[in-house]
Amino acid sequence: MAAAETAKKTADQAANTAAAAQAAGAQAFREGVDKCLSALTEINTLGKKNVEAVVESVTAATRGAEALGAQSLAFSKKSWEDGVTAAQALAGARSIQEAIELQTTFAKSAMEAYLAEVTRMTDTMTASVKDTFKPINERVAAVVESVQSAR
Repeated sequence: MAAAETAKKTADQAANTAAAAQAAGAQAFREGVDKCLSALTEINTLGKKNVEAVVESVTAATRGAEALGAQSLAFSKKSWEDGVTAAQALAGARSIQEAIELQTTFAKSAMEAYLAEVTRMTDTMTASVKDTFKPINERVAAVVESVQSAR
């Protein structure tokens, strides 16, 4: 009978050990699945934020292109009107000297207007490029920070 009790104890201990091992394995499996799901959720969130940044960037670039187009159209219209006005003034000149003075004045004002417009368009382009790359730069900084914090 002592042998039967010893065998029963040994069998119970083996069953308990097996149950503990099975529970530990199940727990480890659940933790692994949870970590994988968490990682997939994080990757999905990062991907969504990246797409949003690209959309924001393209929107900013489109706004910049529209602004440059509008500026260019306005400048062309104004230049044309100024040219017509200058031609009318030249047609009404009473002497060669007056025509030369009118032409010189027009050329000077046209050059100044052109240089001012180039400066204005450069400012618009610079602002547009900044606005275009801002969302992308923010995402890169966030990803770099995320990678560094994961170390």
